[in-house]
Amino acid sequence: MEAAENKQLMEGVFAKLAKGDGRPFVEALAEDVRWTIIGNTAWSGTWTGLASVQIELLDPLFAQFASTYRGKAVRLIAEGDWVVIESRGDVTTTSGAPYRNTYCYVCRLEDGKVKEITEYCDTKLLTETLSPPIRRAAA
Repeated sequence: MEAAENKQLMEGVFAKLAKGDGRPFVEALAEDVRWTIIGNTAWSGTWTGLASVQIELLDPLFAQFASTYRGKAVRLIAEGDWVVIESRGDVTTTSGAPYRNTYCYVCRLEDGKVKEITEYCDTKLLTETLSPPIRRAAA
């Protein structure tokens, strides 16, 4: 796929996410996706494979949300296999706290699927607002 097609795919994913539908985001992930959250926090690290991303990252994250998560793309930039998305997330946690983080996702796509994500966000807000995910022991 070319840059314009990759950008269009991610624009569609984030248009749905802005309305609270996260399913297209997950469906866009490759089986062997590699997701990295920057920093040195309990949330920082790399998850490899769709099952790991779902079970160890997304499930623990979304379990802490009392309302529907909405992520709005502010800008998308595409070049070759890469799409960069600046976005704003908005949700209320189960403890009643607002969680409004700013993100920059650097995504590499291959054959219409997201193969790599590097997530940049306010890690201080992340760790102060949410409980850390539980990691499986390495095999």
